[in-house]
Amino acid sequence: QVRLVESGGGLVQPGGSLRLSCAASISIFSAYAMNWYLQAPGKERELVAIISSGGSTNYVDSVKARFTISRDNAKNTVYLQMNSLKPEDTAVYYCNAFRRLPNNNYDYWGQGTQVTVSS
Repeated sequence: QVRLVESGGGLVQPGGSLRLSCAASISIFSAYAMNWYLQAPGKERELVAIISSGGSTNYVDSVKARFTISRDNAKNTVYLQMNSLKPEDTAVYYCNAFRRLPNNNYDYWGQGTQVTVSS
């Protein structure tokens, strides 16, 4: 059974930092693209950062130069280092594992972790 478990969320002051982790119990973790999404109150879920199976990364413009996504395939874990946090970063952050194959796609989600940026 595939499980993605996020941790590291919490309350932080503006300008502060948090490091989110997502531990995945998934076979062939290295074959998956790992993504972080956020969902702010009253809004739709949106993609924040991507790291491909090969290690390439991409970010939404609003977090570029502030957030860093990384992965440790030996630990089946993906991270999101969040610096210079702003109140508008407040959201539930979700980990996603995605793998596309010719005849099927594999798409798994964690339960989310709350990040609140407030003074």
